[in-house]
Amino acid sequence: MTDQLSNSHLPGMPQDETLVCDLAVIGAGPAGLMAAEAAASAGVRRVHVFDAMPSVGRKFLLAGKGGLNLTHSEPVAPFLARYGEREAALAPLVQAFGPQQLRDWALELGVETFVGTSGRVFPTDMKAAPLLRAWLQRLRAAGVQLHMRQRWLGWAHAPQVGEPQLLRFATPAGPAMVRARALVLALGGASWARLGSDGAWVPLLESQGVAIAPLAPANCGFDVLGARAPAGETRRDFLRELLGRQDAARPGWSPYFAERFAGQPFKAVALSFTDGQGRHFQRRGEFVATATGVEGSLVYAVSSLLRDEIAAHGHATFHLDLLPDHSPERVLAEVRHPRGARSLSSHLKGRLGLGGIKMALLHEVLGKEGVQDAARLAEAIKALPVTVGAPRPLDECISTAGGVGFEQLDEALMLRPLPGVFVAGEMLDWEAPTGGYLLTACFATGLAAGQGAARWLAAAADQNLAR
Repeated sequence: MTDQLSNSHLPGMPQDETLVCDLAVIGAGPAGLMAAEAAASAGVRRVHVFDAMPSVGRKFLLAGKGGLNLTHSEPVAPFLARYGEREAALAPLVQAFGPQQLRDWALELGVETFVGTSGRVFPTDMKAAPLLRAWLQRLRAAGVQLHMRQRWLGWAHAPQVGEPQLLRFATPAGPAMVRARALVLALGGASWARLGSDGAWVPLLESQGVAIAPLAPANCGFDVLGARAPAGETRRDFLRELLGRQDAARPGWSPYFAERFAGQPFKAVALSFTDGQGRHFQRRGEFVATATGVEGSLVYAVSSLLRDEIAAHGHATFHLDLLPDHSPERVLAEVRHPRGARSLSSHLKGRLGLGGIKMALLHEVLGKEGVQDAARLAEAIKALPVTVGAPRPLDECISTAGGVGFEQLDEALMLRPLPGVFVAGEMLDWEAPTGGYLLTACFATGLAAGQGAARWLAAAADQNLAR
């Protein structure tokens, strides 16, 4: 699939030539390609898309590896609420091109979709490649030209109002210049750098006076903070104990837990968390234990609250209900039920169906003595505290928060400090959980930026005619 896509692109531009276009789109992901399609559909003639990768849509294809989750079928009000603090900014864009419009667009490309049991929307074949292939065919038919292995290096000089922008690129053939009347930036955030989203655009925009909110992990896993290291085992520990100092909680699981349970899922649990500002999260679902902590859909859903709490206080503690279908009274009664000669693990397995990784986590958090205390054990089964101390690095995250704030943009997503420059996708300062919300907003902002660029070019042409 990759070879078929990359072979259709134009080669690197010669070093001694300057390519001239009406609209340059930098970034060949969903937001950039949608911007190019929108502009071409609005009558912009010379639309060129540039990307540093060898082929288009690399992160899009990876997202579809286990089944492409295009969007979500829930009603508009809860759908928009998924964008949190940026709901107001994204609402008009998503309402203009939301879940149903996205499904209709896919159908026009010959790709039918269905709603899964979770409400998520997928192509019927679950694959991203056929959709991308059909999309590229339509873009080429519309005259859009794609240039791969073209890394944007910024402007040759500060953009001037009313003048074409001179853009610098590194290409396989050497340095190249592109003269564009308008520009759409859709370079992604800073997750999965190997697929093209590396955040290298941040200093390029900052150098032109654009304020950038720091890029931060979103939809990410976390490293846990384990139990405190035993005191008094070394001379250093003895001296610290004399001085009244305690070591900070060690990062990660115990070696026993990590070796035996990393990669295993926690199924049928409920996670609750309330941050220092009183924001509350509670949801049932699943997640996975990693070698150092936790990740997975349920953790991703609360990741923004955990991340912000860690930034403010250095750690965050959420609670797990390991048996959400059982009342606290029933759990306590079963834990206290006489077990005779049976071990505690066998007793809990027989009475409550509790075993495996859930039982191991109870031992990890409570210790040997804690699990022998019936009241404490029953309480922990319904509300087991898990403390996390750091999100995983940016490059491991599904998406990123931060970027270009909407306050610097007009309603068409044009940068107020840089007329003729539009921004779309994850470069913008917003975040959303997984479930189709990320892709939907990328498509919607790409469409808005492309349409905005087309209107701006038309207005500029009218002004030139009037002179």
